[in-house]
Amino acid sequence: MPGSLFQLPDELVLTTLAQTFPCRDTQIRTLATLVYPTAAPCQNIILYGTESTGKTAVASGLLELLDENNKEEGPTVKFAIVNSIECITPRHLFESLVGRVADALQWETRPPRCETVSQLAAELSKMLKYTPRPETFRFVLVFDGIDRQRDAPATLLPALARLSEIIPCITSVFIVTLPQASFLRTPFVHSIHFPNYTKAEFVAILATSPPPVLSSATKEETTDLWTRFTGAVHDALARAASRTLPAFRHACTTLWPRFTAPILAGTHGPREFSKLLIAARAHFQDERLLDPGIVALTTYSKTGKTTDTLPVATSQQNGDVKALGRDGGSPVEQSTDQDLKPATAAAGHDLATLLPTTARILLLAAYLASHNPTRHDLTLFSTHHHGRRRRRGGLSVGVGRGGGRSKHRKISRKLLGAHAFVLERMLAIFVAVRREWDPKSTAVTMDSDATMDLDAIDSDISMAIATLASLRLLTRVGGGGAGSADPMDHGGKWRVNVGWEVVKGLGRSIGVEVDEWLIE
Repeated sequence: MPGSLFQLPDELVLTTLAQTFPCRDTQIRTLATLVYPTAAPCQNIILYGTESTGKTAVASGLLELLDENNKEEGPTVKFAIVNSIECITPRHLFESLVGRVADALQWETRPPRCETVSQLAAELSKMLKYTPRPETFRFVLVFDGIDRQRDAPATLLPALARLSEIIPCITSVFIVTLPQASFLRTPFVHSIHFPNYTKAEFVAILATSPPPVLSSATKEETTDLWTRFTGAVHDALARAASRTLPAFRHACTTLWPRFTAPILAGTHGPREFSKLLIAARAHFQDERLLDPGIVALTTYSKTGKTTDTLPVATSQQNGDVKALGRDGGSPVEQSTDQDLKPATAAAGHDLATLLPTTARILLLAAYLASHNPTRHDLTLFSTHHHGRRRRRGGLSVGVGRGGGRSKHRKISRKLLGAHAFVLERMLAIFVAVRREWDPKSTAVTMDSDATMDLDAIDSDISMAIATLASLRLLTRVGGGGAGSADPMDHGGKWRVNVGWEVVKGLGRSIGVEVDEWLIE
C-alpha cells in the first residue's frame, strides 16, 4: 500500500489526456478520481451530455492510459467497454460484456452462454471476485449508450448498477444522453456532465490543428486567419448546421479553400479578413456545401454556363486550388469568387426542383405582395384598361409629379425588408398571374367587375400554402402567431421569408423575370 490514503494518477497521464481532449480537463480529473483505486473509487458513475461532447472518447482514453501505466506493486486498473447500440438484445449485451472482460483479464477458458443478469453476475464473480486480486485492483465496466439498448427490460439498468454490490472491485460507468431521475434505482450515484462546447471552446479546439501554411502567407498569418475564420463559421453555421464538434470541423475544412481562394489568386492579402469575409459571404449562407450528398452542386458563372463542382478535400499545388469530388475522383478546377455568382442563386434552383409549380407561383406572388405597394396592384395585374398587364406600369423612382427627376433618392425595394401582406391579396395576385405564368393551369380567373370567388380556390393551393408555411418560406405575423388561428383565414397577415436571389432563380425556373413585376 502507498504511504498516502489518497493518491491520484500520475500527473503526466492527466496532462497528456487534457492536451488530447482540450476543454475537458475538469471532466478528466473528476473521472480519474472516481475510478482510480487509491483515490476515491465509487460503485456507479453516470456520464451524460448531448451528442459529440466527448463522453466516450474521454472515458476510453483515460482508461487506456491508466491500463498502460499499471505497475506490478501499484494500483491496477482494467476495463471493458461495450457499445450498447451494437447489441441487438440484452443477451447479446451480456455475452459481449463477459467476452471482453475475459479478454481484458486474459482468462484461459471462454465463458458459456449468458442469457440473464444472474448468469452475468455469476460469470463475473468467477473472474473478479473468487480469483485472488490485490487490494488496489479495480475493474471498470463501461456501458456506452445504454439508454438506447434495444428490447431492454425496465429492470436492466438497476440490475447492472447492483453488480458493484456483489463484486466490490467493480466500477460501472453508464454513458447516456439525458439520464432520468433515479433511473438506476440506487442511491449515491456520481454524475459527470459533459456540456456543449461554447464558441471559445470550438475555436480553441480547432486552433490546435491549423491547416497547412498558405503559399503567400507566413505561419503566423495563417494561424491568425484560421482562428478568426473558425469564429466566423461558428457565428454563421453553428446554430443551423454545425452544432457538434465533428460537424463544425467538417464545415471549417470544407469552407477554408473557398475562403482562402482570393489569397491564392493574389486579389486579397491574408490580413484583409473583412474583405475575405465579404468575398466568401455567399458560401457562409449556403448550407448545401455541408450536405454529404452524392449529387454535384450546380454553380452559375458570369457566362451563364453551369459548372458541377463538389469539393470536399483540397490540395494546394503550385498555388492552384483543386477540388476533389466526394467519390475521390479526378480533381476539378475550382473557380474563384470573382467567377461565381452568389450561391443563393443555386438555392432558388433547389426550390425549383423540390417545389411544385403551384407552390412556386404562390411564393412568387407572396414576394410581389411583400415588396410592391398595394396602390400599384391594379396597374400591374389588371387588364381592364389596357388589354394587357403593364408589369412595371411605366413607373420609376426617379420621376416626380412634374415630369422632371425627383430630388430625393429612394432605396430599391428589393434591398428593404419584406412587408406584411394580407393572404387575400396574395391569392388575388396568384389568380391574376397564374394563367400567364403557367399556361397548363386551369386556374379560376377574376373578372373586372366581380370579386374573387374564394370557394374556387382548390385544395392544391391550400396544400401549397401549408407546405410553404411548414418550410418557413412563408411566416404568419400578428394575430397571436401561426398556431392560434386558422392559417387559411384570408384576413390573416403573412410575410415572405426568402431573399431576392432565391426568388429570381425561382422565377427563371418557370420562365418569369420577376424584375418586370416589381415597382422600383
